[in-house]
Amino acid sequence: MKRLIIIAGQVAFFILMSVLMNLLVSALGWKIPGSILGMFVVFFLLQAKILRLEWIETGAAWLLAELLLFFIPPSVGIVSYQSLMLHEGLQIVLIIVIGTAFVMVCSGLIAQSISKRKGHTRS
Repeated sequence: MKRLIIIAGQVAFFILMSVLMNLLVSALGWKIPGSILGMFVVFFLLQAKILRLEWIETGAAWLLAELLLFFIPPSVGIVSYQSLMLHEGLQIVLIIVIGTAFVMVCSGLIAQSISKRKGHTRS
């Protein structure tokens, strides 16, 4: 029960951070999503040691573990856009595939660079 309360509190922190950053972005008229700004703020707070990883780690791990559930409503919502999918579906799929490949290649290159920098190269 205690673990559930901890997870709920930490998830509530992330929700509050998202809402506050959305309000800030809206008030300032910025063209960046509030959730992205929130990630940067949380990162900054962690790096500045204002926010400790232990305070949010369990909630973040739970959110990552349940991430797939967050994709179900948008996936089901695609049914409402059948005409769009019929006319533009190939382009959408192509963009998704190219974007995914780009992210995978960039992630791999960055991981290799970090690994070399730390001296953990594999032969």
